[in-house]
Amino acid sequence: MIHRTSFALDEGTAQRIKRLATQWNVSQAEVVRRSVEQAETSTAASQPDPLALLKAYHAKGGLDQTRASQWITEIDEDRKRWRTAP
Repeated sequence: MIHRTSFALDEGTAQRIKRLATQWNVSQAEVVRRSVEQAETSTAASQPDPLALLKAYHAKGGLDQTRASQWITEIDEDRKRWRTAP
């Protein structure tokens, strides 16, 4: 299925799309399709994988019990201060 759409582009962008279409020997629409695909792929690749980060953190020893207890105490104190704030 084809979706026809219109874009308002500045002159520089329109010229770059035309140049790429000529260089790649494809339509301007194909230039936009390829560019969107590449942008999406590069964005996905640059996003950290939360599970991999967590596994790496645990592989390095994670948080020891003493520091974990301190952190929980700090959070509890912050919540108490927040709840009693005017």
